[in-house]
Amino acid sequence: MNRAAALKEPKASPTVPQLAGTDIRKRQVAVGIGNFMEWFDFAIYGYFVAVIGAQFFPAGDPAPEVLASLAVFAVGFIARPLGAVVLGPIGDRHGRKLVLVITVLGMGLTTALIGVIPSYASIGVAAPILVVILRCIQGMMVGGEWSTAATYLGESAPANKRGLHASLVTATAGLAFLVGTVVAAVINGVLTPQEVSAWGWRVPFIASLVMAVVAIFIRQKLGETPVYEEMARRREESKPAPLPLAVKMRAFVLTLAFSALFGVSLYYFITYANNHLSGVVGMPRVEALTACGIALAVYVVANPLLGRLSDRIGRRPLVLLSALGLTILSVPIFFALNSGIFAVVLLGLIVLGVLVAMAAVMNVVLLVEVFPASIRSTGSALGYNVALAVLAGPGPLVAASLIKATGNNVAPAFYLAGVSLAALIVLWMMLPETKNKDISEG
Repeated sequence: MNRAAALKEPKASPTVPQLAGTDIRKRQVAVGIGNFMEWFDFAIYGYFVAVIGAQFFPAGDPAPEVLASLAVFAVGFIARPLGAVVLGPIGDRHGRKLVLVITVLGMGLTTALIGVIPSYASIGVAAPILVVILRCIQGMMVGGEWSTAATYLGESAPANKRGLHASLVTATAGLAFLVGTVVAAVINGVLTPQEVSAWGWRVPFIASLVMAVVAIFIRQKLGETPVYEEMARRREESKPAPLPLAVKMRAFVLTLAFSALFGVSLYYFITYANNHLSGVVGMPRVEALTACGIALAVYVVANPLLGRLSDRIGRRPLVLLSALGLTILSVPIFFALNSGIFAVVLLGLIVLGVLVAMAAVMNVVLLVEVFPASIRSTGSALGYNVALAVLAGPGPLVAASLIKATGNNVAPAFYLAGVSLAALIVLWMMLPETKNKDISEG
């Protein structure tokens, strides 16, 4: 296939019934609440990474403690492809809803258990081992949640509003990190450092169990997506022909590119930036959390606006603009962060947040639109989670290691810019416009 043909926009040919507005809203609420809970759980680990490092990986020196806890943060990402291998086929064979219930249950339980594990001082080496095991299970659950939530909403949305509906996944995740920021700021502001270390950091972990119960109750009442029901009907009528390997590989490579762009930039924004500001730059922790919180609020608001814009102008222009912006502006953004001046730091974070929002919304909608329906749950989960395990999950650790190795506080920008440039090249060459694609095909 030549490049002109590859970039030709697919024609829409809807073959499945549209849901009523009330049913769509119920699905949005169910997915949004569960997605919020899962990402709040994931966020609070990042915000309390220094405390967790001291509790479970004591070394007597904050730097190696933080590096150890960031390494365990990365372990959660390494487990994601396993979650995709296990949960993806369940979504394709038994429905998207079942996976959404499994993930929210698993995430709630494991997060609460992290909150009650005794410290290294109490039970020795068993403490970090238990944290690593639970982080692996967390990674598996999140590995199934993001792509399945994207698939469920995308397959339930009107064809001309898939970008807007996709933004619900990214906006609720951003809102979860925003609430996590507020919770972390309140805990750090109200409690003494000794109280935070002793028990304060555990409160949001344990409280996540309540949110999990609510999310499970709501999600188990969901129906299946019209696209999945149509696909199941076709299977009963005749055995579908196997998809060509070239089709699968093309979708997989594209997913690696736009998921790497999104994943690396996201975890720089929501996990690493706060620790960089308070640790490397030396900003007061509450001031750093405040700047990150304001930027996250801008990020959340930007998501539906960008989703709606993509429904009008397409996915390709926005994902390419995000990749180009992150390639060019990564170094200036880190110069802004390293200034330590609140207003300049905030400007850098807002620019980063808007670029991440572009990549985020396009990631969700493209996960639905680049894969054929019969392998969408498995294929999107694998491509997305391999990218996050290999490139995004280790991102905060790579960033911290680059500074330690070079002594240059701008060094983390080179990793972000390099990944963004690679994604830009792949997407420019291979990504067609997909906004009008019939997602029931295949």
